[in-house]
Amino acid sequence: MTYAASRDADPGSNWPRGSYLGRLTEAALQDLLTLGRPRRFAAKDLLVRQGDTDRHSLLLLTGFTKVTATAQNGRESLLAIRLGGDIIGEMAAVGAMPRTATVTACGPVSARAVPHETLRAFLLRRPDAAVELTGIVSERLRWANNRRLEFRGYNVKERLARILVDLAASHGRPGRDGVELGFTLTQPELAALTGAAEPTVHKALKELRDAELIVTGYRTTTVLDLDLLREEARLLPSDLEGGF
Repeated sequence: MTYAASRDADPGSNWPRGSYLGRLTEAALQDLLTLGRPRRFAAKDLLVRQGDTDRHSLLLLTGFTKVTATAQNGRESLLAIRLGGDIIGEMAAVGAMPRTATVTACGPVSARAVPHETLRAFLLRRPDAAVELTGIVSERLRWANNRRLEFRGYNVKERLARILVDLAASHGRPGRDGVELGFTLTQPELAALTGAAEPTVHKALKELRDAELIVTGYRTTTVLDLDLLREEARLLPSDLEGGF
């Protein structure tokens, strides 16, 4: 996997090719990074809030955020994570509906806030960037659909393995021992993503570690053998297009 380096982000930052900023051509990227205004967030700051009607989008330059939504019964669910290189709030550029989720910083985050009319104008003059954004939205929809289907078709360890493969393919970085995710999710958060009870996820994580497929540490998870993890996830070759 290759990475796109940012001239606008903090020194040493880079974006996975699977992220929105990592997919753009150099010309489109430099154009986009002149738009809007810089923003910085501290841990637990809200970048966007579910139900709000503001319409700007945020280009994440560095940092790690979590996307959550609260149901009518008050139960909060973790829907996804977003890292440096991702775009959030992009649907606000094409519609005026309230925000459907809350995005919370999990540490220091730097971003650019782009008004919806500015982003729309950018996409009109940069059709290649518009195509890439359409691809991002499509992949996120497919990811959500896959999670719902997997609740019935796969056991918890297989669902967990599939999520880790997805995260490695979209946001992993080659490390000394394997593919490093560069962040860690708590067991309650993994339970929310897999639709399983926390003790069951704890057992599945232990089994993956004991099989030497992953290793977890402070603020990071490393996939030691991505090919074997794919087998554990029961992924077909057709499921792997666009990944590692």
